[in-house]
Amino acid sequence: SRAGMALSVLVILLLAMLYEAIKMGKAVLLRRALLALPRSLSQELLAEPEEGGTGPAQGRWFRYHIGQTLFHVVQVVLGYMVMLAVMSYNAWIFLGAIAGSTLGYFV
Repeated sequence: SRAGMALSVLVILLLAMLYEAIKMGKAVLLRRALLALPRSLSQELLAEPEEGGTGPAQGRWFRYHIGQTLFHVVQVVLGYMVMLAVMSYNAWIFLGAIAGSTLGYFV
């Protein structure tokens, strides 16, 4: 029906917008993670924490890294969902995905 198709296009549009928002969120978290790292940093410092606990910079960096990982998982799931919807070969759903991606990037 027309209402079902309109709802499907709207859902795909919103999913594509959410995909773009998560992509930008990952970039923000990456910037914050890089700012949380100390100026002089070696691989050994990241791999092996100092005895007696981790420093505040290491803890912050690790939390940002966990956040990036979770955002990545959600982004991959959303990407596959939008891809499968587009592969239905419906022109309206395809246009909804393109419009959602464009709006999400613009906002």
